[in-house]
Amino acid sequence: MKKLLFICLGNICRSPAAEGIMRTKIEEHYLDDAVVVDSAGIGAWHVGEAPDRRMQKHALKRGYDLSRLRARQFRSDDFDRFDYIVVMDEENYHDVMHRMPHTTTDAQYSAYHSKILRMKDYFSEYEGTESVPDPYYGGADGFELALDLIEDGCEGLLTRIIMRKSE
Repeated sequence: MKKLLFICLGNICRSPAAEGIMRTKIEEHYLDDAVVVDSAGIGAWHVGEAPDRRMQKHALKRGYDLSRLRARQFRSDDFDRFDYIVVMDEENYHDVMHRMPHTTTDAQYSAYHSKILRMKDYFSEYEGTESVPDPYYGGADGFELALDLIEDGCEGLLTRIIMRKSE
């Protein structure tokens, strides 16, 4: 079983959307028993809260129900709990890197480091886009763009997971 964790700043917009989208894609590919998905935020500001109502609204229009998700904060022990830790932007990448557990060997460091993935690396329709921008302070277009990018990235990431499963 592969375990996948999506990370954004507060865990109320991008990462819960990624969690909801990936859960749907996993169900569509009948991989419920093969892949576990979660999301977390760098900060603790929204712990226990539901995703942003605007993200919920835009996601629901596309068939993704995020209403039961609740924000939690990323912890260093997530490195041991998850196989893939997928960040939405470079700031998230650096924050996750700084939270990597202290290791005593190069092999441990390499194992933890290899788990950190950038969502942008799985874009196919939006190749060349550098991140999934945070829509929190913007309007409807920002939420729609974030969802477009996340759908694209989740499709590419799921393809990678499926390919690795068959190896």
